[in-house]
Amino acid sequence: MTYLYLKAIHIIFVVSWMAGLFYIVRLFIYHVEANERPEQERITLQKQFEIMQHKLWYIITTPAMVLSVLAGIGMIWLNPALLSMNWMLVKLAFVLGLLIYHFICQNIINKLKRGVFSWTSTQLRFWNELATIFLVAIVFTVILKSAVDWIYGLTGLIAFSAVIMTAVKVYKYYRLKGK
Repeated sequence: MTYLYLKAIHIIFVVSWMAGLFYIVRLFIYHVEANERPEQERITLQKQFEIMQHKLWYIITTPAMVLSVLAGIGMIWLNPALLSMNWMLVKLAFVLGLLIYHFICQNIINKLKRGVFSWTSTQLRFWNELATIFLVAIVFTVILKSAVDWIYGLTGLIAFSAVIMTAVKVYKYYRLKGK
């Protein structure tokens, strides 16, 4: 029964973590785009985005990441046979990628707080879609387990990534056209 409680906690906090990751990058985009505003408006917006980013990151996103990881570790501790399953190893590789993504976002927060804008809003839009790709890869890996044909799965993930990246470029085109 403990395993099922941990699984429920894991799912709840993964959802919270992903919501935080999706929203934080949107805040980065707005923060960067505030540079295009008149000085007083830019200063006001960027201060507000810093507050929002700080609260989202430290009150929701990072605690949710920690609880997701701890619940996942707890499930593996209760059922170490999971580590002998290929799908779990693939999932853990994607989770490692998501953790790296998380800490790169942390770095972006720190840079924006110092007034360093090393990413454009378009680059951040592409970056935002990477979290979606990780989410799709993890969910399909967990749900399909050994039924996954890895070649088709990888091909599908690449195609899905291409569609998302194309959508970002199309959005940018129409956004710039509308200005």
